[in-house]
Amino acid sequence: MSIRPSPSAGLFAEETSASADWVLAHCDGGARGNPGPAGYGAVLTDSHGKILAELSEFLGNRTNNFAEYSGLLGCLQWALDNHHPRLRVTSDSELMVKQIQGKYKVNSPDLRPLWEEARRRIAQLDRFEITHALRHKNKDADRLANDAMDRGTGKPAAGRPPHSQSVIATPGAVEKTAVSTTSKPQPTMLRGFTRDGAIHLLGSATLPDGIFVKVIPE
Repeated sequence: MSIRPSPSAGLFAEETSASADWVLAHCDGGARGNPGPAGYGAVLTDSHGKILAELSEFLGNRTNNFAEYSGLLGCLQWALDNHHPRLRVTSDSELMVKQIQGKYKVNSPDLRPLWEEARRRIAQLDRFEITHALRHKNKDADRLANDAMDRGTGKPAAGRPPHSQSVIATPGAVEKTAVSTTSKPQPTMLRGFTRDGAIHLLGSATLPDGIFVKVIPE
């Protein structure tokens, strides 16, 4: 189903077009307990399959459906922020897909605001599509959603976070002035990732005061 926002035809209008400049997104969300520790994951690629971004976010204690909608909202916001006006989304949440398509009503007061926000973001795109796929066709997004839940609950993930980075912490300038060249401390390598301009370390590691940090992509 190809959906194009159009003021003259309501929020959605049917249209077909070439796929060369579309961004393709697979998103997934889940919760362990429903509600319980929740997270979403998404993989966005260009029309040739090149990965443009991997999204993975812990959401706190939420429901499965909240997490599924959060994944869609994350994809929509990424497309808007990065100036990609055509977006195709694949999700294994039949409920969310059919609600966005207008085939199901949104009766849940918890999901209604998320549905409305998704409509608002979709309206800012030139073209939008959303389709349902079975879970086995959404494995990468499912893995990223589970990575997010693992991080949020302190469980070591099977793989590193998307775009994970190594953080090298070295003594600050004041401390360095009192250290001779023969006793200069070696940098400490820590594992973590950056999000929203902040550094998040894996495990229980912390950064002490008075240090310089150099972030090196892995």
